[in-house]
Amino acid sequence: MASSKKGALHLLTTLVFLALATTVFSQLSPNFYDYSCPAALNTIQRVVRAAVNKEKRIGASLLRLHFHDCFVNGCDGSLLLDPTSTIDSEKNALANINSARGFEVVDQIKSAVDKACGRPVVSCADILAVAAKDSVVALGGASWKVQLGRRDSTTASRSQANADIPAPNFNLQQLIDNFNRQGLNEKDLVALSGGHTVGLAKCQNFKDRIYNDTNIDPNFAQQLKRRCPRTGGDTILSPLDSTTKSFDTAYFSDLVKQRGLLRSDQALFNGGSTDSLVKQYSYNSYAFSNDFGESMIKMGNIKPLTGNQGQIRLNCRTVN
Repeated sequence: MASSKKGALHLLTTLVFLALATTVFSQLSPNFYDYSCPAALNTIQRVVRAAVNKEKRIGASLLRLHFHDCFVNGCDGSLLLDPTSTIDSEKNALANINSARGFEVVDQIKSAVDKACGRPVVSCADILAVAAKDSVVALGGASWKVQLGRRDSTTASRSQANADIPAPNFNLQQLIDNFNRQGLNEKDLVALSGGHTVGLAKCQNFKDRIYNDTNIDPNFAQQLKRRCPRTGGDTILSPLDSTTKSFDTAYFSDLVKQRGLLRSDQALFNGGSTDSLVKQYSYNSYAFSNDFGESMIKMGNIKPLTGNQGQIRLNCRTVN
């Protein structure tokens, strides 16, 4: 009887150890590539810096790719997969088609980092996470410790992308609900929306706002109407904030002045629960930088594939 109890106790201890080990080893870590490829992060940074120096807008595009990847079944590189007979590509989702860009830069990073590592070691999902951080830094924003160790998915879902990526006409409650479904709170919503301090948006995404909304500065609306006609001109681009090539707090200052470009932007400062945070970020760049970094880390932890899950793609556009 005593020996059977000992055996049972030993089995239980072993199972607990294995469970803990699985938990420990499945966690993301900023040091994940320290031994397998010490040159990985510097290589990614070098390619991103060169791309941003060539075209400032690409920094916003790379940041957006990471966001749109993480919001669809987690941060797994699924957005990068091209359409095939078995892949219903997220590139064709409403929020991405003729809009998401920067895929060629991701290809350049993948090629350079694989060469630096001597073999495919760094996942495409991790490349997106690091490139997002390096883009923010290249545009004048603060850095953060990117958690690493994600693996790449072998599937994609256009329908899930259509359902999960927030739309530019969302109101505050829709935004809060959308972020909550990803495990993100109101602070994350406001901080991550600050990514709109860089980049451009198409006329089709703000046309209804400038011609119909009342919570918009009249001079700002008039200025936009000269660029974006009531009919036609859907692909004409306008900056998301007044300093679109710099990662700063102008986005929030603009919201306080009712000069948010998208309806979903101005929803953050429209008499609701997020007003105070928008106001704080508008004059406290340290608070914004700190919270943005924390929220990027939190977003990067949405359902990552780790351990033996998924794969390390040889080509970010295709499954191995």
